[in-house]
Amino acid sequence: MARNSKGDLNLEQEINRLIHEPVRLKVLAFLSLLESADFTFLVSRLGLTMGNLSAHISKLQEAGYIEVEKGYKDNRPQTMISLSEAGRKAFQEYRQQMLQILQ
Repeated sequence: MARNSKGDLNLEQEINRLIHEPVRLKVLAFLSLLESADFTFLVSRLGLTMGNLSAHISKLQEAGYIEVEKGYKDNRPQTMISLSEAGRKAFQEYRQQMLQILQ
């Protein structure tokens, strides 16, 4: 994250639009609090359709912000989603930038 010579956050820095989109912001905020989350859990908690969440998950995965692990639980398909280290760092930087802007 860019800082000026005084150590203050550079507010002219471009906002991370990938994270700034409301659904993706909610997904990352949720995952920042959990080790991982089941896809269907996120669908129900965020009030999204499976297709809508899937599209946002794909964008976050392409950016390297989340990791998706597909497997089985009780002979049923299960998709677990977790925040990657890059995603955690990007989310923290975004969060700090928003806090600085809003103060």
